[in-house]
Amino acid sequence: MYEALIVMAEYNIGAVLVLDGAGLAGIFTERDYARKGILAGRAAKDTPVREVMTQRVVYVTPAHTVPQCMAIMTEQRIRHLPVMDEGNVVGMLSIGDLVKEIISHHEHVIKDMKLERLILFAQGTYSC
Repeated sequence: MYEALIVMAEYNIGAVLVLDGAGLAGIFTERDYARKGILAGRAAKDTPVREVMTQRVVYVTPAHTVPQCMAIMTEQRIRHLPVMDEGNVVGMLSIGDLVKEIISHHEHVIKDMKLERLILFAQGTYSC
């Protein structure tokens, strides 16, 4: 676990994927460390990741939408989603990534609505 925790700290991330060759073997998260490591009395330097990682990995494909990914995370109570394409890992989404995307989308919608209101007001078709 110790080496995985170093990587997580270095990159300021909350999870790492565990690969077996090119295949996805599991995911190791801060929750795994806390619940299956520390609280179970396991020492980080002496415990292999395979003993504490989550083996049943929930994942998405590039075809999934942001709302679908958010729904999966909410239903499964997870914060990280590997992205798989034809059996290969192509990325990983965090809850933070999805929240940023949703905020950005909402900001664009608001901007477009304000612009539309200005146009309608300038044309005289909108009144307050």
